[in-house]
Amino acid sequence: MTRDERTVDVLIVGAGPAGLGAGAELAASGAGRVEILERELDAGGVPRHCRHGGFGRRPRGGETGDEYARRCVAAAVRAGATLRTGVTVTGWAENAPADGAHTLEITGPAGLERITARAVVLATGARERPRSARLVPGGRPSGVYTTGELQQAVHLYRQPVGTRAVVIGNEAVGHAAADTLRTAGAEVVAMVTDQPPSPAAALLRPRGRFPLLTRATVTGLTGRTALTGVTLRHEDGRTTTLRCDTVVFTGDFVPDHELARRAGLTLDRGTRGPAYDAEYRTSLPGVFAVGNLLHAVEKARVASAEGRAAAAPVLRHLAGGPPPAPRPVALAVDAPLLWIAPNRTGPAGARPLRGRFVLRTARRLERPVLVVSQDGRELDRQRLLLPAVPGRAFHLGAGWLGRVDPRGSTVRITAV
Repeated sequence: MTRDERTVDVLIVGAGPAGLGAGAELAASGAGRVEILERELDAGGVPRHCRHGGFGRRPRGGETGDEYARRCVAAAVRAGATLRTGVTVTGWAENAPADGAHTLEITGPAGLERITARAVVLATGARERPRSARLVPGGRPSGVYTTGELQQAVHLYRQPVGTRAVVIGNEAVGHAAADTLRTAGAEVVAMVTDQPPSPAAALLRPRGRFPLLTRATVTGLTGRTALTGVTLRHEDGRTTTLRCDTVVFTGDFVPDHELARRAGLTLDRGTRGPAYDAEYRTSLPGVFAVGNLLHAVEKARVASAEGRAAAAPVLRHLAGGPPPAPRPVALAVDAPLLWIAPNRTGPAGARPLRGRFVLRTARRLERPVLVVSQDGRELDRQRLLLPAVPGRAFHLGAGWLGRVDPRGSTVRITAV
């Protein structure tokens, strides 16, 4: 079988905000031939099908998602990056070049390709876990969506949805799903979360528009060919069935790490994305990772900023140095904290974006103190000024990095 074989300087996999940000910055910085590959027919990532505001940094609500996506695409192309859509990276070539470059297998409308790159940037993003991955029992009726599926159906393809809907999840993504349902003419019967009520949730929820059911878990879907209801189990043991023809599972994101896993990259147990340091370097030299592949899920402008920030270490790699740290130290968290990102120390002096680490928690913590320690030695402690709540990022300053023993064991972060 014939196969087109080419060489580029930087190959970026994924044309969402992170990949486009990296492509724009690298192309504008003289990185050579920069090529961005996207498996979807249109570039821009998730923002393409978000019609709500809040994207970018413009005042008065910012841009809508599709406006922001178009601006990211234009910036990358204008800078000189080659953007190709409708092509899929299927894996890594078994016989890698001896000069440290990486070769990837590509499938597209023109057939099979093999592209060798001096540096690879993975920006494959994150995806929502569907009903099946959440182990919700029941048949396979129509009317069951994730937020992304719902927004694509409504905003991109103008497809009809049902008339009575239940939203599972009370984070910002869940409210975006509720807005999309109302745009489509559906009544939101209820929003359901297994978390306790919180003041922030009350502020987010438009008053009187739909009930918020807290401390409730979905135990099943009813209906054979079409959804007829969602069964809930409440914390006190009661069960309820909400009559509806549409349900949207929101906010449970996981990194889309299949390509990273095939490369044999070390994955972080907390984020489930590639383990990486403050310079976006993975465990494989010459392979970088950016955006929500690393920490599902952050806002589009954060992913874009990370893509742009990765350009400098990629350029240093292309220039031949400096060598990677001989022994990066892993960072890990204790429950109820879920993960920290970045999750490895990098070269001396390297700090994460904006000088702070990103963390998530499994349950609400009222103004916790975050304690950083290594081998029984306390490196730092920082009190948060606001509560840490599930589904939202909070931060830890990186001033303690210089006190990490590079020969020591894992650095642990604990909330007390």
